[in-house]
Amino acid sequence: MVLKLIVKLILGFGLFFACVKHMESKGIYYPVKEVTLYPSAADLDFEEIYLNTIDNVKINGWFIPCASAKYTLLFCHGNAGNIQDRLDKLQLLHQIGLDLFIIDYRGFGKSQAQPSEKGFYLDALAAYDYLVNSRHIAPAQIILYGESLGTAVAIDLASQRKVGALILEGAFSCGRDMAKRMYPFLPKFLFSNIFDSLTKIKKIDAPKLFLHSRSDTTVPFALADKLYRAAQEPKEFIELSGGHNDAFLVSPEKFISSISAFIKGLQTN
Repeated sequence: MVLKLIVKLILGFGLFFACVKHMESKGIYYPVKEVTLYPSAADLDFEEIYLNTIDNVKINGWFIPCASAKYTLLFCHGNAGNIQDRLDKLQLLHQIGLDLFIIDYRGFGKSQAQPSEKGFYLDALAAYDYLVNSRHIAPAQIILYGESLGTAVAIDLASQRKVGALILEGAFSCGRDMAKRMYPFLPKFLFSNIFDSLTKIKKIDAPKLFLHSRSDTTVPFALADKLYRAAQEPKEFIELSGGHNDAFLVSPEKFISSISAFIKGLQTN
């Protein structure tokens, strides 16, 4: 009788654990496959790029040149939509005087395969290698820009490759901290420590700019602050106004001026 009860408890916990893992994986990615808007709609010249990752997945992106650019910004977007949903932000960043390269991760937009954490890291690595090997851009002239979930992708890349700088908008410490926020009734140990930016950022010595709003209800300000405190110098934290997805539109002047000043500082160092 006792043995049967123990078996039932083990099976019940196993089923519960499997459900938690399913929620964890399915509650992260919200890709949109259809791409109907292009940079030309925002009066931006662009080149459509297709790359193959080291695990032979074809990914899609846009290279948007700027005649006066001294740096190329590699844009790692968030967990929903696709690259077309970043056109407003790309316009602002282009005004700063940057070449822009944005990719869709696997499973997003025109990129093949299914989304995965490991796959995203390989996608970003392929984009970086393309800039260095095909466009002959020096690593010191590459700025990584991470947005929300893309901050974890940018941090992973910067922990493996030399870059000129790292800009993180709406960043979080690690996936376990975010999962605990989404499911506060579940014990923290049940969640995988996915997207572990907290550990990786300690390895990065490139200059870092953090952008976050205290009004962000998606990624708590405290998680960005936790990540910032773990990062080594040089680093800077700028507070924006607005929500998680619209802070750059609510406070565009501060958004542009903060990034412009940060990049100007790179040129004088």
